[in-house]
Amino acid sequence: MGSADIQGALWGAAAQDWANYQEATSIPLWQDVLDAIRAGEGIKILDAGCGAGGACIEAAKLGCEVTGVDASASLLVIARQRLPQARFEQADLESLPFGDEEFDGAIAVNSVMYASDMEQAIKELARVTRLHGRVAIASWGKPEDCEMRDVFSAVISILPSKPSGGGPFALSAPRVLAALIEGSGLRFVEQGETRCDFGYPNIDICWRALSSAGSLQAAMNAVGETAVREKVEDTAKKYQMLLAQLLFVTPLFG
Repeated sequence: MGSADIQGALWGAAAQDWANYQEATSIPLWQDVLDAIRAGEGIKILDAGCGAGGACIEAAKLGCEVTGVDASASLLVIARQRLPQARFEQADLESLPFGDEEFDGAIAVNSVMYASDMEQAIKELARVTRLHGRVAIASWGKPEDCEMRDVFSAVISILPSKPSGGGPFALSAPRVLAALIEGSGLRFVEQGETRCDFGYPNIDICWRALSSAGSLQAAMNAVGETAVREKVEDTAKKYQMLLAQLLFVTPLFG
């Protein structure tokens, strides 16, 4: 069984909020992974787990011939509206609806960890990418380097049972992703880090942005929106107060 049925429902539940408020926080990461696969004029690329099409738009700006695939029909509706000249398909990452060596390069940004069979998902990326093409797979960094760990930990603390598989940080431990890559027919070439800042105009938009992610939708299905929202907002307000203190102190040194 693939992952599309489960993940499609979760990530599509608040598709417009994801597109409006959260997706663009990954722009620096999209730019880095596109650079890693040497995206450019006339290059055929696949975005596996394309969401609402944000990375596809960045690829199109570079002159790429773009194809995106995602589990969520709702997100794909937005992607097609944003980039009508691209090709978008709904499918499992573990069973991509494309021929062998169909693409010059492929990217998978924060998507492989949600596949029910991550190794098979990476094998599929390898299969559809031409010989000597490039595949870039991105995941969250180590929890100690990501402040979003506090939000995830707060939400997990109220769940009746801890989710299996590691959630967003499933590929974050040293060598986990590299081992999957090397076992899937790809040759590990290089790795890097990208900083993505999450910033929102107010706490309500912060909630709408963060809760649009499939992982938080799953938590709300388990314990209800009110309980999850309370935990997320309480945690986020800590960073809001820190920012306010920094903004207040800074003029004193001007």
